[in-house]
Amino acid sequence: MTAIKNSIVLITGGANGIGKLLGKSLLEKGAKSLVIWDINEANLESTTAELSQKGYDVHPYLVDVADTDDIDFAAQDVIKELGGIDILVNNAGIIVGKAFHEHSTREIEKTIRINVLGVMHTTNAFLPNMIERSKGHVVNIASASSYTANPNMSVYAASKWAVMGWSESLRLELERLSQHLHVTTIAPSYINTGMFEGVSAPLLTPILDPETIVAKIVQAIERNKVLVLEPAIVKSLPVLKGVLPTRAFDFLAEKIFGVYHSMDNFKGRKPEEAIPDKKVLEKSKKL
Repeated sequence: MTAIKNSIVLITGGANGIGKLLGKSLLEKGAKSLVIWDINEANLESTTAELSQKGYDVHPYLVDVADTDDIDFAAQDVIKELGGIDILVNNAGIIVGKAFHEHSTREIEKTIRINVLGVMHTTNAFLPNMIERSKGHVVNIASASSYTANPNMSVYAASKWAVMGWSESLRLELERLSQHLHVTTIAPSYINTGMFEGVSAPLLTPILDPETIVAKIVQAIERNKVLVLEPAIVKSLPVLKGVLPTRAFDFLAEKIFGVYHSMDNFKGRKPEEAIPDKKVLEKSKKL
């Protein structure tokens, strides 16, 4: 069991959406301190103010996880100030949501840098400290798309497949080092946070309520669960992919469940909610 009470938690992309809800939930569960990394300064300031007013100890950092210098600078500051972290939640992520041939080079690279390299580099920045203390829990937010292809989601799906493979491998490595080092991988379907605005829910796959998936994540941390697949139908994906011929799975996913058409009307976040470019950001800093 990972103890949430008196723990120091860091959440990337923690100033909005699932990250914000999860941070609040962990504080309510007794976390000692919450470190928030986010690229949106306005959200970072408002979330910090909201939680601080309730008496919680919050440490906000303006960090672009697509930039390794930002990650290293902020991680060193966090370790120096707090001595390290006990629970790391790699939550920050983006999606473009269009056919691959319509992607620009910049969009492809930005997605991979944030969704894959940002996750790996952030974890790597804190792992030595966790290993030294023989204590730590890494939570990686993957996706149901880690298990199935989907039109208009090619680069996002690729990034989440990468996270799944890396996260599972990391878990095995850390379990060899200490029974107190844990990795949990979360693979949810669409969540109603605005990130997937406009998507159509596949058959038997309801769009997840944010509070519901946050409760599942908290429970997974407490119980050291290895993998969380939500909603229930997502649990069948590895089995179906393993036993059905590819064309048979395609027919099921497209014609029966409608998975392959779920992104047809994707809109995503409003332009003002999108992640800003690095050029408008200052060097990583604590607010």
